[in-house]
Amino acid sequence: MLKLVTSRLIQQITTRNAISKSNAIIKSKQYNFSKHLSTTLPNLNKEEVEVTFVRANGVRIKTKGNIGDTLLDVVVNNNIDLDGFGACEGTLTCSTCHLIFSKPDFDNLPDKPGDEELDMLDLAYELTDTSRLGCQITLTKELNGLEVRVPATVNDARS
Repeated sequence: MLKLVTSRLIQQITTRNAISKSNAIIKSKQYNFSKHLSTTLPNLNKEEVEVTFVRANGVRIKTKGNIGDTLLDVVVNNNIDLDGFGACEGTLTCSTCHLIFSKPDFDNLPDKPGDEELDMLDLAYELTDTSRLGCQITLTKELNGLEVRVPATVNDARS
């Protein structure tokens, strides 16, 4: 009996020490987990659509996103380097995921912008009649082949 109690006590101490060491390692390093967080629920369907982001300098970034993901998720999940893009992580408190659509694509978007999105868009640079926030655009089958223009600069409305 004493052997069993001693064994369990040693196991508990070892586990606590391992947890303490892990916590110390995590605290000693600066991790940025926000870059890897998705703003929507996981889509188990995994059906993909193709999306192309066109930078202001003309560089085209062709990628794929899952149906049900937002355009912000596509940027984050594919590690697309768009400086400052999605700073508020889809909470609709900045305008950094501002994208410009062609008129036909804009007219075919499933949802119209709400008042909060319109307020944030008013603060965006290079605003057009076909501007939307990427965090508010959810991919559907109909958006396969979508091409969006990324403005040259972003304005973080939180500052």
